[in-house]
Amino acid sequence: MPSNEWLTITVGAVLVNNIVLSRIMGICPFLGVSKKIKTALGMGGAVIFVMGIASLVTSCLYHWLLSVKLNFTIGSLKVENLDLSFTRILVFIVVIAALVQMVEILLQKFSPMLYGALGIYLPLITTNCAVLGAAQLNAESNRGILPSTVYGLCSGLGFALALILFASLRERLELSRIPKAFQGTSIALITAGILALAFMGFSGLVK
Repeated sequence: MPSNEWLTITVGAVLVNNIVLSRIMGICPFLGVSKKIKTALGMGGAVIFVMGIASLVTSCLYHWLLSVKLNFTIGSLKVENLDLSFTRILVFIVVIAALVQMVEILLQKFSPMLYGALGIYLPLITTNCAVLGAAQLNAESNRGILPSTVYGLCSGLGFALALILFASLRERLELSRIPKAFQGTSIALITAGILALAFMGFSGLVK
């Protein structure tokens, strides 16, 4: 693949088509784990790992199994042109769930404090539409295995970037005098909207 196409995938996934701020996926952990930079860093790292590995595994499964017409014989039963593409979402979710379980075990063993801070949002990565969305976008775009993996990693980086920026803004907001009507979720949503508008400035960098 030409170098400009790699650059398009990278810049597009991280900035132009940011999985959270442009494609509006993964809003639940984005809002829930962005109160502190430390927890944002932990969740960002977990999502990068899961999204990168999930993109690799799901791409392999898609190209080698789900997008191929299968022909086989079991005893007297002959099956021709079996299309398993309808199981794509189910298979992708199973893969993502297994990877999240691995991350949970590792964090519980090596970083119990971060594991406790992430709380319910860590297992929710299983159904995080940002992770599933990256796998689906790879399949729909029919990207190769390596481009799919790069896209997944860069989408995870974009998610982490948005999460850390948002967390730093929310920490600053806690030190600010905010009108009572805008405190809590209201100011968080307003800030997220302004951040999304800022990322719109990257539009046009890649097509």
